[in-house]
Amino acid sequence: MPKAKRPADLADAAPRRSTRPRRTVAEAKAAEISAVEQPAVKTRPKYNPKESKPQTVVESAVRLDAPDKRDSRGRLIFKDHPDFRPTLRPKDVIQAGSFGGIYFNPRGGRPGIISPKGVDIDHKEFPADWFEGLEPDMYRGRKYRTEVNKYKVNAGQNQTAWEEKGWIKPELDPRGWFQWYSRYYMGRRTDDDERQIKRWKGVAGEKGRWKRALVNRVLAANKHFNDASVSPVLCQTLLHWAYELTERDFEEMRKRI
Repeated sequence: MPKAKRPADLADAAPRRSTRPRRTVAEAKAAEISAVEQPAVKTRPKYNPKESKPQTVVESAVRLDAPDKRDSRGRLIFKDHPDFRPTLRPKDVIQAGSFGGIYFNPRGGRPGIISPKGVDIDHKEFPADWFEGLEPDMYRGRKYRTEVNKYKVNAGQNQTAWEEKGWIKPELDPRGWFQWYSRYYMGRRTDDDERQIKRWKGVAGEKGRWKRALVNRVLAANKHFNDASVSPVLCQTLLHWAYELTERDFEEMRKRI
């Protein structure tokens, strides 16, 4: 036999009368429209400086010359990390059209958690010829513009996402991987190099997942290895990682698939 409800239970079960004033039909419709037009506010974890592990900058005693030699597959050679073989120099990435044109603007794009007022980055740190012939909006614009990108697509995540996933070391390279690569290419060495090179190898190395995905799509579409119509998003993403698929790389990976 079911247990009889106590008066308190009955009171909890009873519907509560709202004390808010009733809205007119017009007001209700306006509220519905407003709810559709306004994007939902997403919560995100707050950056806690106490949880950030310090990194030591280990600068090279002698500034190295930027590499200009390539292997038989057209990849750059870094003698101190022979397994790190991007196909593009930082200049190539910038000149091609990348990051929606906002990368070298301290406040370009969506602000991050660590540096909501802007990141510590300045294009003048690097050789002027990297930016030669480009309008400012091609590399230090404030608003992300898809048409700036070589493959005319929006690719990659923003500063906030990079920071939330723990990819950023703010005391070293607050703008992330490409800032690290630009400095590494110019000769700087730090104790973060191994981590950054490992990240590159995971996406564009011999077994890189995005590189493999691109090769698979080229094969499935029965297209030429550099046909950008196959997957412009993958092509643009790999461009940001200083890599464009070469014919030799395509043939080497096809053998392993």
